[in-house]
Amino acid sequence: MATTSPTNSATSTAPPALPSPVKALGVAAVVVTVVLWASAFVGIRAIGPTFSPGSLTLGRLAVAAVVLGALVVPQLAKSKVLPRGREWWPILGYGVMWFGGYNVALNAAEHLLDAGTAALLINVSPILVAIMAGFFLKEGFPRWLIIGSLVAFGGVAMIALGSGSGSGERSTADVAGVLLCLLAAVLAAVSVIIQKPVLRKFPAGQATWFGIMVGALCCLPFSGQLVSELQSAPLPATLGLVYLGIFPTAIAFTTWAYALSLIDAGKLAATTYLVPGTTILISWLLLSEIPTVWGLVGGAVCLVGVGLTRRRSRPLRNAA
Repeated sequence: MATTSPTNSATSTAPPALPSPVKALGVAAVVVTVVLWASAFVGIRAIGPTFSPGSLTLGRLAVAAVVLGALVVPQLAKSKVLPRGREWWPILGYGVMWFGGYNVALNAAEHLLDAGTAALLINVSPILVAIMAGFFLKEGFPRWLIIGSLVAFGGVAMIALGSGSGSGERSTADVAGVLLCLLAAVLAAVSVIIQKPVLRKFPAGQATWFGIMVGALCCLPFSGQLVSELQSAPLPATLGLVYLGIFPTAIAFTTWAYALSLIDAGKLAATTYLVPGTTILISWLLLSEIPTVWGLVGGAVCLVGVGLTRRRSRPLRNAA
């Protein structure tokens, strides 16, 4: 009677290795996403005084919809494959929460917090993604994930403590900014989980464009405000809005979706912990902004927590 060797059994259950070119493209997509998303925190902070949170979101999504649509619409016209029935539900979900709600909350938060602190607080999102991916996407739920999550949440508490160390109106405003960032982090995390299955059927560019269009439609009530603010906006602020629409939105969200189609959600989300350090560097160079000591220490604690979540527990060996 034929038997299956342990080596063959392990090989049959292991996921197939990605070809080297695909791995290289995935890594490149992650790098592009990290750098462009980091620049977005600085860009939002820079043009925040000119545009209100809702109009900034609508303007950014409108630019992204046009730019990415120029590539996606011809593809859709050729393939004639569109989401049907229930396939729209997850797209509507991440379109409303990520492209709409997340951006409005983040824009509002950066009216109250510096870019580096906002980026540090958004770091809650990868932990939430890892936890939800373990439950809903069956990507595993190791004990180090729990330990690291608790440590990272402690870092978030330290950032919040530093932000609220002032008094009076300023302290209240900073706490509101922290809460808005945490809301944005939750919306982003849930969106990653529900976007992952969509990428099994639709290419990254199409899945991203669908979400952008949904988010833009949700933000149409801000159209009057956007038109009014554009009329009085200085040219650098308008160019900044165009930059946010093209690079951190149309390009970076597409490269993110491409990487997500190749990599487990939890593992990919951990790479975004590179965003805060990049954001702080760009913010320091362009805006002369440096987070508080508590913010820096709390951010470091967050990174330690992430490092712990990446540890692998040794599998238990069966007694033989």
